[in-house]
Amino acid sequence: MAIYTYQDLIGPHDEGLSHFIRSAIDRHESSALVRTAKVADLYDHQQNKTINEYVRILYTLGGSEVEDYTASNSKIASNFFNSLNTQRVQYSLGNGVSFLDPDEEGEDTTKEALGKYFDHDITEAAYYALIHGVSFPFWNLDRLHRFKVTEFVPFWDEHTGELRAGIRYWRLDDADRKRPLNVVLYREEGYSRWREDEGRDLRPLAGQGDDFAPEEVVVGYKTTYRYTEADGEAEVIGEDSYGRLPIVPMYASRLQQSTLVGMQQAIDSFDLVRSGFANDMTDCAMIYWLVENYGGMTDAELAQFRDRMKLTHIAPVDSASGGKVTPFTQEIPYQARETYLHEIRAGIYEDFGALDVHTVAAGATNDHIDAAYQPMDDRASDFEYCVGEAIHQILAIQGIDDSPRFKRKRISNQMEQVQMVVLEAPYLDRQTILSKLPNIDSSEIAAIMEAQEASDMDMMGIMAAAEEPPAGGLPSEE
Repeated sequence: MAIYTYQDLIGPHDEGLSHFIRSAIDRHESSALVRTAKVADLYDHQQNKTINEYVRILYTLGGSEVEDYTASNSKIASNFFNSLNTQRVQYSLGNGVSFLDPDEEGEDTTKEALGKYFDHDITEAAYYALIHGVSFPFWNLDRLHRFKVTEFVPFWDEHTGELRAGIRYWRLDDADRKRPLNVVLYREEGYSRWREDEGRDLRPLAGQGDDFAPEEVVVGYKTTYRYTEADGEAEVIGEDSYGRLPIVPMYASRLQQSTLVGMQQAIDSFDLVRSGFANDMTDCAMIYWLVENYGGMTDAELAQFRDRMKLTHIAPVDSASGGKVTPFTQEIPYQARETYLHEIRAGIYEDFGALDVHTVAAGATNDHIDAAYQPMDDRASDFEYCVGEAIHQILAIQGIDDSPRFKRKRISNQMEQVQMVVLEAPYLDRQTILSKLPNIDSSEIAAIMEAQEASDMDMMGIMAAAEEPPAGGLPSEE
C-alpha cells in the first residue's frame, strides 16, 4: 500500500480531512518501516521476537506438527541490540554537543539558546533514529520534542523530497482500543488537534481545550496568550509560525534503515544456540541405567525401581536369571557450541562496528586502543554526519548559523596520556595543559585556574615581603 505525500494532503478530499488522516495513519502502520520499527522495539527491550516465539515441534507418524510439551524450552534473550546501539549513541553524544562559535567571554551562546535539556533530547532522538531508521525532532519554541516513527506519519514533497507536514498519533494504551486516538496535524502554518469521540469518529478540537469544534482549528507555533483575572480564560492575542515546518527528519546512517536489519539473524542464532544448550542440560539425565533381563516388569514397577535407585543407590540383581543393572553417564557436547557462540559474538561486534572491551588487553598502549576503536570511529563519522545535519536544520528554524561539534567518549591509557602532556608542558600554556589532562573535567578548569592565580599572588606577596628591609634599617657592621 503506497504512502500519502504532501501533495495528497493539500489536495481535495472527497470524504473529508478526518477520513484522510485516519487513512494516512492506517497506511503508515502497515508500512515496512513501521513493522521493522516495532520488531526493533521488542529487541530493544530484550524481548527478542524469534526466541520468545520459538516452540519445539514433534512430527506424528502422519506427518502432522505438534508441540512437544515434554521438552524443556528455555528462552534466553540476549541484549546485544540495546547494548550496541547505546554504545554508538554514547560514544558520540555522551559528552554532549558543543558549537564552534562561542562569544568573546567563552560562553556557548548557541547551546544556551537551545536550552538545558538539549543534550538529553538530541541523544534520545538519535537513539530512536538508530533502532527505527529515522526519528523526527520537533522544535517547540524552547524545547526539542522527539517523535518516533511508530507514532508519526511524515508527508514528503513529491518534487523536492522535503518533509512538509506530518501527523503525530497516540493512545494512552495501544493494546486498549477503547481509549481514544489522539492526533496532531503539523503543517508549515501551524498545527491542529483531533480526537476520537464516543462513536470513534475523528473530530477536530477547539484550540487548547478538549471541546470538539465543527471544523479544523489551526494554531500557530508561536502563540501568545493573555489571561483575564475575571474568569481565567486564555485569549489568543498573537500567532506566528517559523516560515517552515519545525520538524526535521533525523537519520542514523546513509542507509536510512534500522540497525536491526542484518543484525536480527545473528542475534537470533546466538539466542537459539545458547537456549538450546540450556535445554539439553535439563533434558539429558546426568546418570542413567540400562536394566537387562527385566522385561517382565511393568511400567509401575520400573518407576518404583528407578525411585529406589535414586533414593538408596542400591539395586538388587538376580544373578540366576542373568539380570544386570549398568550405570552410564552422559556428557553434553559443549566445545563446538562454545566456539560458535564466541565466533558469532565477535561477528556481531565486527559487523556493527562496535568495541568489545574484552578484546582490549589490560595495560594496552594508546596505539593498540586506537586500532581497536578504528571501526567504531568510521561508523561514528557517518552517524555524526547525519545527526549534525539534523541539528543544522533545527538551528535554521531558529535563525542560528552555527555548527555542532562532537567529543567522542572513549577509554585510553591515562598514564601514557599524562606522560605525553608532561613532555609537552614547556611549550604549552597552563589552560591548555589542564584541558589535555584526562583526569580533569572541562568544568573544573576555570576553578583550578582561579585557585592557581590566587596561590601565585599569595606567593608573590610572601616573596616581596621577604625582600623588604626591616623597619629599623639594615644593621651596621662593627
